[in-house]
Amino acid sequence: MQMDERKRKILRAIVLDYIATAEPIGSRTIARKFDLGVSPATIRNEMADLEDLGFIEQPYTSAGRIPSDAGYRYFVDCLMDPQTLSEEDRETIERESTKRIHEIQEVISHTSKLLSELTNLTSIVLGPQKGKSTFGRMHFLPYQPGQVIMVIVKENGVVENHIVDVGENITAEELQHVAGVFNQKMRGYSLGQVKSSLLHEIYSELSRQRLLIDNTMDMLRTILDDHEGEERIYLGGTLNMLNQPEFKDLSKVKTLFRVFEENESLRKLLHPYNEGLNVTIGGENMLKEFRDCSVISATYKVNGITIGAVGVLGPTRMDYAKVIAIVEFMTRSLTGVLTGRRGML
Repeated sequence: MQMDERKRKILRAIVLDYIATAEPIGSRTIARKFDLGVSPATIRNEMADLEDLGFIEQPYTSAGRIPSDAGYRYFVDCLMDPQTLSEEDRETIERESTKRIHEIQEVISHTSKLLSELTNLTSIVLGPQKGKSTFGRMHFLPYQPGQVIMVIVKENGVVENHIVDVGENITAEELQHVAGVFNQKMRGYSLGQVKSSLLHEIYSELSRQRLLIDNTMDMLRTILDDHEGEERIYLGGTLNMLNQPEFKDLSKVKTLFRVFEENESLRKLLHPYNEGLNVTIGGENMLKEFRDCSVISATYKVNGITIGAVGVLGPTRMDYAKVIAIVEFMTRSLTGVLTGRRGML
């Protein structure tokens, strides 16, 4: 049985109507709402064929039809019209993304909140991996007498700030000199790659600032550890799931919320190692708890290196075209902000 143009139009009508109403649809309603140029009887016959093909299903006896996971997949791959993000949403993303420029973690956290607000769904954002990080650059900011804020920018784009005791007699010029030596000697190295000879060179050049060097190295051991690290997960709009008709069953929601506490499960949902856009529908999800959900995700980069992923989780009955447009624009915006801001630090 072939998927001819008439079947394609009817399947498209069923998906679009169910996304909008969350109600099963029958042949008479399709004939009334969509100008397909055929009778309800013809539509009914075509719907029977679509059901045999596995693209639609009947949720209960005497009901209309709803899309199956296969129907949503065919819609996304073959029938969906790409959607252009509205100018208002574009301006909101660009304005809000550039507002938070203090730390990469802050930008990513805000991205998660903004994504859930724009889609009215649950957002999942995967931050950069902490472990196996390498030194990028360092600088010091005045804090209070005897202390400074040490800012470390890693090669993967992550920024970390720590307060360091330096003694009360050190000058701004000396701090700048210390940062310059570390930047020259350690750029691109993880702590495990720093040989004793290199540490000896640093101590020799900075012998007058022994307290500062000792405290700085203690901080670097924490920041640049060589153990496998975990990416930080940022969730936004988890309560949005309660607004979806599919999740009126509180036991189902409780199951999802338990999984929301498991970083490894959430990381798997985002396919962070698949470049570009990923759309996972219903039963395609690896986790059984999310078989009634779809996930739209895309990776973001810093200076050409993929460091995380942005995703939206919702029912299979989601507005795929709109969410895809938002996720794609959001990841492009996030990549631009993080890459540009890294150059400012």
